[in-house]
Amino acid sequence: MFVSKKFSRSQIFALSLISVLFVTACSPQKPESSNTTASTQQASSSNNDTLRLLYWQAPTILNPHLTQGTKDYHASRITYEPLASHDKDGKLIPFLAAEIPTLENGGLTKDGKSVTWKLKQGVKWSDGKAFTAADVVFTYKFLSNPAVGATTTAYYETIKSIEAIDDHTVKITFKDVNPAWSLPFVGQNGLILPQHIFEKYNGSNAREAPGNLRPVGTGPYRVVEFKPGDIVIFEPNSFFREPTESLFKRVELKGGGDVTSAARAALQTGDVDFAWNLQVEAPILKQLERVGKGKLVSSFGGLAERIFLNQTDPNKQTADGDRSSLQFPHPFFTDKKVRQAFSYAIDRDTIAKRLYGSTGRPIANTLVAPDIYNSPNTKYEFGLKQAAALLDEAGWKDTNGNGIRDKNGVEMNVLFQTGVNPIRQKTQEIIKQALTSIGVKVELKNIDPSIYFSADPSNPDTTARFYADMQMYTNGNENPDPGAYMKTWTCDDIPQKKNNWSRYNVSRYCNPEYDKLWQQSTKELNSEKRRQLFIQMNDLLIKDAIVIPLIGRANVSAASNRLAGVDLTPWDTDTWNIKDWRRNNN
Repeated sequence: MFVSKKFSRSQIFALSLISVLFVTACSPQKPESSNTTASTQQASSSNNDTLRLLYWQAPTILNPHLTQGTKDYHASRITYEPLASHDKDGKLIPFLAAEIPTLENGGLTKDGKSVTWKLKQGVKWSDGKAFTAADVVFTYKFLSNPAVGATTTAYYETIKSIEAIDDHTVKITFKDVNPAWSLPFVGQNGLILPQHIFEKYNGSNAREAPGNLRPVGTGPYRVVEFKPGDIVIFEPNSFFREPTESLFKRVELKGGGDVTSAARAALQTGDVDFAWNLQVEAPILKQLERVGKGKLVSSFGGLAERIFLNQTDPNKQTADGDRSSLQFPHPFFTDKKVRQAFSYAIDRDTIAKRLYGSTGRPIANTLVAPDIYNSPNTKYEFGLKQAAALLDEAGWKDTNGNGIRDKNGVEMNVLFQTGVNPIRQKTQEIIKQALTSIGVKVELKNIDPSIYFSADPSNPDTTARFYADMQMYTNGNENPDPGAYMKTWTCDDIPQKKNNWSRYNVSRYCNPEYDKLWQQSTKELNSEKRRQLFIQMNDLLIKDAIVIPLIGRANVSAASNRLAGVDLTPWDTDTWNIKDWRRNNN
């Protein structure tokens, strides 16, 4: 520690004050004053009344329909609500809906072409305006407007029309029979926006809406301050439909820092009540948990760490300067044998054992949950000899003796990018070592998560832009029905300049056979036949080696022992039930 030899006037005053206090401390002690006691009690009360959340990836926008970043969904979910969501058992739980639609209550139709939602009455937005069916209708109009560039459209593309029957009834009519009727307006992708806040921003000016930074929601808390990339401060929503006396008087969602520090703050020092998404090596997490100030909370769902192989050339530019464009195929990842060789070169077992422990398991599939969709037809295998043989068959050999494979004057150099995170950097190193051993030159790139997972169309370093050959991150289905997730591999879901890079098919994979299977799944009402369609889609992706699944990941966070009510579900954000979080004073 550096100690200065010079003192400012304020420091001299402080030293004088310390001297006075020292003399006082040496004098006979008097009973503690009531003012001191009151001050201590006030500080303790303030600490109990504030809920402190630490997210090592900082939120940058609070409109859930304009983001691709999980941390933005989590922050938005504290103030916005869907019609319903799924708990950890996959059961639908109503939020803004008065009840879950069924055939018995008339909400579902036998032909599978429409669903009617009854809404709770007396619900108000946090500015006191009434919530009505018109807000649900508007939310659909907003996110389905191509000029808006919404990121959640995959959950709504089966809709033909939506109408407000009255102020508390919404009818959704689908383009055809729709077995996935519970995708729209459910979970983190179904959060309802207020029409009176966003109706002037329903177009190309959507990202200019003040509501993106100061949302007006129906949830238990309202935003009182937001510094993008830093902190969000919430207070109880005085118009919330349930009593607010037991809510925290203040919620602070602090962003930034690194994931290991976040884990320490919740498990070791107790500085925060909740730390999100702790992608920290399993032995370190267990060691921190043994301190006894907090506990790990986790849930397995559809999340999987995976590698995406770019089907376009990230090094060639179009006339308007865009890269990874469909105009230019990738020089070697368009060859299935090359992609399969890269899959053979990855040691999933070592990655799982060394880095994940009980929080992750090696996988062969891209669709891993619910279990009924986990294909039994696939397997993964680590084999450097098989990998090298496939590259030889594809004509990629080291012809000039520099240790790097080449073909037709092109060397097999790859840029491998991911977000900054200790587990991901160590995973990169394991993979780089293996690829280097078979003649592939690998350059690693690590991007700040707030940039990497941003949905900002002007940001060249996002997952959607994919200006690299390989990239790695976690995604998966966020709903027990995998229909919307599996759509992200269709030709229409390729991110491009014309859609503001707001789609999710980052590999730029386009296969008419796959698209046909997905279209069939949108109309198949027989659950077993539909399950088989999803398995066929998964098997096609694995056979083509367009994506390389690595680890089925648990969503791991940490909660202080002083916090009660945290109940994670893999089908919504960690903050989905924040209205039930309480201070545990036991």
